[in-house]
Amino acid sequence: MENLQLGLVENKFAEMIWQHEPLGSGELVKLCQEQLDWKKSTTYTVLKKLCERGLFQNQNGVVSSVISKSDYYAMQSKQFVDATFDGSLPAFLAAFTKRKPLSQKEIAEIQQMIDNCKE
Repeated sequence: MENLQLGLVENKFAEMIWQHEPLGSGELVKLCQEQLDWKKSTTYTVLKKLCERGLFQNQNGVVSSVISKSDYYAMQSKQFVDATFDGSLPAFLAAFTKRKPLSQKEIAEIQQMIDNCKE
């Protein structure tokens, strides 16, 4: 599960579930028809695939997440830093701030996160 990557369409599907969960599978089919122009079979195929990958579950026709949206994006961020900066958060921040200076508000928020980690 550590290497869970979603394609663009899978990501839209996941966002839809996270936004409306828990939701009935019939309601999910309707949402996918309206927003993605999918047929019922496509919705169930993609749902089954993402359930097998451990992201969602479909229990008694109710779809919900196994991995929350924030946990998923935290995993993706860690994988990016690991793959691109050899796991070095300082190297990532140095590269990020090289192109976009941090505002005073952002600096204060980062400092607060650092202070919270010390506790």
